[in-house]
Amino acid sequence: MAANPSAPTRPPEQLGQQTAAFGEGLQQAFVAALKTDGAAQAVNVDPARVTAIQTRLAKEYVELWTGLLNGSVQSLEVKDRRFASESWRENRFSTYTAALYLLNARALLELVEAVQADAKTKQKIRFAVQQWVDAAAPSNIWALNPEAMQTAMKTQGESLRRGMNNLLADLRRGKLTQTDESEFEVGRNVATSEGAVVFENPWFQLVDYKPVVPQVHARPLLVVPPCINKFYILDLQPTNSLVRYALEQGQRVLLMSWRNPDATCAHWTWDDYIEHGVLRAIDVASDIAIASQPKPKKPAQPEAQVSGQAPSRDGAINALGFCVGGTLLGTALAVLAKRGNEPVHSATFLTTLLDFSDTGILDVFVDEAQVQMREATIGKGGLLTGAELATAFSSLRPNDLTWNYVVGNYLKGETPPPFDLLYWNADSTNLPGPMLAWYLRNTYLENNLAVADAVAVAGKPVNFRRITVPAYVYASREDHIVPWHSAYASALLLGGPTRFVLGASGHIAGVINPPSKGKRSHWRLDPIARGRRVAGGASLPASADAWIESASEHSGSWWPDWAAWLAGQSGPMQPAPKAYGSSGYKPIEPAPGRYVKVRA
Repeated sequence: MAANPSAPTRPPEQLGQQTAAFGEGLQQAFVAALKTDGAAQAVNVDPARVTAIQTRLAKEYVELWTGLLNGSVQSLEVKDRRFASESWRENRFSTYTAALYLLNARALLELVEAVQADAKTKQKIRFAVQQWVDAAAPSNIWALNPEAMQTAMKTQGESLRRGMNNLLADLRRGKLTQTDESEFEVGRNVATSEGAVVFENPWFQLVDYKPVVPQVHARPLLVVPPCINKFYILDLQPTNSLVRYALEQGQRVLLMSWRNPDATCAHWTWDDYIEHGVLRAIDVASDIAIASQPKPKKPAQPEAQVSGQAPSRDGAINALGFCVGGTLLGTALAVLAKRGNEPVHSATFLTTLLDFSDTGILDVFVDEAQVQMREATIGKGGLLTGAELATAFSSLRPNDLTWNYVVGNYLKGETPPPFDLLYWNADSTNLPGPMLAWYLRNTYLENNLAVADAVAVAGKPVNFRRITVPAYVYASREDHIVPWHSAYASALLLGGPTRFVLGASGHIAGVINPPSKGKRSHWRLDPIARGRRVAGGASLPASADAWIESASEHSGSWWPDWAAWLAGQSGPMQPAPKAYGSSGYKPIEPAPGRYVKVRA
């Protein structure tokens, strides 16, 4: 593009003064970002690196400004999906604004790397600066967003009216709308697998799902979902339901549906979730499994000579825990092992932390001061609201889960389309304060659960090495909530033969990956660990790096590998039960039950 002869010019000395001021302002913006998000009030940075960053930024700024003057800025490729629309390239000022923002954003994030601090402090600073940088994008400002302005012109201002209505509606609701929630209803078009609630107490309901094949394995599968969100991520739609897939493989599935706590539950503790939650569910599931065993044929010898001993409860069921549900399950199994009981034959852990030595991005929310604040405010009784929990998780991906909807809903006046995953994401849960405070201190802050016998739960010291049952541990390679190296370290804590499988994608998409979609891939060792073992009997290499060096990649979902492993743990096939529950646990109401329908 030829230079514009009528474009304004600026003397070199003025440009030099501006770039120098720009470099000084960069550090001021950096400190402002930290203060805005409550990070360190003062930071020490490497002067040499700061100078290098400022020098490079000044050079790039001069090049950008020169391009704006001669018109070549319009040929810039601004590679960021926030500025992907043609409208950002059609207007020279908008192109310059986007490019300048990206230059500044990169420089601010590079300054983080110049900070001289320990890893945790640096991570908190990086998180705070990233929040500030994402919020400051010109796409978030109507007057700087050419797409929003064009939409307003095309609709003769109607988009502005709709956007204001959307904003006022969200202010009344107290949360940002991410999907059209009116299109979904739990039990109608999400969480639709057929079943019945066969047990309930104040902490959870137990759902028994209807078999979909004529014969099922003798050992039922008990599913322990996380208590920080609703269980139906595992049963979202028939095409991507892990529950339905397990049923199709001949598993009898029993699933815990946690109660959404209200003010009457504000005193619940971690011990309560173990004793009255997971341990009670294991007890009930074991009773149902034993009651469902085929009746033995009448013996030929006299009845007096036949032993009246009841069927053994040892190894009566298999269990699966997802995310925090896996932490709860692991704790419960350690308690049972110390008590001398082994009702669970095998355990599956999906994206689970038992070892919290590296918790990834979530570590920014936990330090001594924050935990003490929770202990002082809700640790003796109170609730962490679902809205606060949802806000914290949205801040982990602000462009995807916050600013994307600010721009669409408010600046453009759009209504977000219906999306079942985002409906589930918005269906948040409360958490009891005492339970949360104990969990934060003994996992994320001090990692006490991972230390043998360091803490007692339900009256017994916890040592994961006492869990000697076969285990299947799954992790997702791009998981920002449960880093896969940490999931592997958690697998090494177990005392029995352990299979570790790594899937592609993140915390949710990696887990919910049905084979029918033909998406993604997974890594595994075949045969398991190729003969190498570590202490405690877990058939795994001694480190995550050693494991990935030997693992091979396989296309498609990890579900079939898990299903084959689980089938080997599930006992012989027998006729599928014709009724829900057992004689001692009659149906209470149809699945998915009342508890999951309670909104925070």
